[in-house]
Amino acid sequence: MSTAAQSDVLIVGAGLSGLAAAVALSGVGAQVALLERKPYVGGRAYSYPHPALAEVIDSQHVLLGCCTNLIDLCKLSGADRHIRWYDRITFLEPEQAGRATRRSDIGPSWLPAPGHSSLSFLGASMLSLADKSRIALGLLEFMRGYPQSDDEPFSAWLKRTKQTARAIRHFWEPVIVGALNDSFERCSTRYAGQVFHESFLKSAEGGRLGIPTQPMSEFYESVARLAEQQGTALHLRTSIDRLEQADGLWQAIASDGSLFRAPQLLLALPFEQTARLLQTLPEKNDAVTRVVSNMEQFSHAPITTIHLWFDREITPLDHAAFLDTRIQWVFNKTRIRRDEPEAEKGPGQYLELVISGSFAELQQTREQIVSSALEELGRFFPAAREAQVLKAGILKEARATFSVTPGLDRFRPSVDVAGNGLYLAGDWTRTGWPSTMEGAVRSGRLAADAIAKAKGNAAGFLTPDLPASGLMRISASR
Repeated sequence: MSTAAQSDVLIVGAGLSGLAAAVALSGVGAQVALLERKPYVGGRAYSYPHPALAEVIDSQHVLLGCCTNLIDLCKLSGADRHIRWYDRITFLEPEQAGRATRRSDIGPSWLPAPGHSSLSFLGASMLSLADKSRIALGLLEFMRGYPQSDDEPFSAWLKRTKQTARAIRHFWEPVIVGALNDSFERCSTRYAGQVFHESFLKSAEGGRLGIPTQPMSEFYESVARLAEQQGTALHLRTSIDRLEQADGLWQAIASDGSLFRAPQLLLALPFEQTARLLQTLPEKNDAVTRVVSNMEQFSHAPITTIHLWFDREITPLDHAAFLDTRIQWVFNKTRIRRDEPEAEKGPGQYLELVISGSFAELQQTREQIVSSALEELGRFFPAAREAQVLKAGILKEARATFSVTPGLDRFRPSVDVAGNGLYLAGDWTRTGWPSTMEGAVRSGRLAADAIAKAKGNAAGFLTPDLPASGLMRISASR
């Protein structure tokens, strides 16, 4: 068994939570060892070279202006130079019965929050006046905040507020299923309300859409480089098999026999991987036993992405939300990445289609998914019917997110619940956010705070939320 140099803090997992913690702690002088079993960083926000396609693909992740900690981390590392920002979201209705594809753009105007998007909302052809009135009444509930309890499913809220079928299909569904990656029955009103309060009502800045212009692992490499520049020792391709504690030090034993030691251990992993490692401990205190038991309450939700390369341009749009179809989003990677040095030039176009909550697609073949996607795509962009598909690929992420099911909050652990120098991080911990990149970064910074305080150092790594603007400042002060 080979022994690595002892560090102050040992972090297992180089996803966003682990990277955020490593940057925070190494930035204040701690000696950090960061261990990752994959050959790249980013965790579930990753990209990889597809061997059959000879392309680097990912599942497109986006951020919003309200993701203050993620944005701050990107600014610290320089990754913010590779984010393309959009103030408006385009919603598309498919052609039908002789009617061409219909477009609605929702975005801010000169009006103060919460009415900054009201003009475009009132003009949206995807909704009738009756739909808009029910939506407006529903949004009034979220103006002053969102429920502190997560017991109510969003499906019950929709019924209670008498939302119309079209309002559900054309407004609530594309936003909530896209943001929370699950059905209304499996999403709590608390987190659905948070999505609308933070991104739609509180300020125009909070609703800005940011799309990375690089593949995800490449995008987050700059965060890893920052951590390394600050002294973090990054070990890729290092899979930890078990944990021990001896002589006041935590020990992580890798599959190749390497041994890593530190007085402080942070598991920055998805909940199922965390449970597996915690169960390898020879002795478990009551807190660890409860954490492992509570993880049985967590469940996954999948995302499926379809990657299509055409011989010509299909659409001039950078991105759009699709209505009345299984596909929630289309990302025009050719246009989004157009300013990157390695961007492909020429007449062709690369599109990525995203299906959130894709439980049905997990059971379908590649051919079934691609065939259905091309048929649906032609209903929105008729040019797709005449174009030749040069390459096509499917990426199924069965464990893309955890589901914010009603009542789950009581089982989400705090980062320092385990005690004895053992800490937890990951979007599934008690961050106050759903399964997002922002939630992951917050968890890493919260864990770094707890570790720094335990060592007697002043902490405070968390970036404040965006302040309310316009008239929302009045409700925020109450």
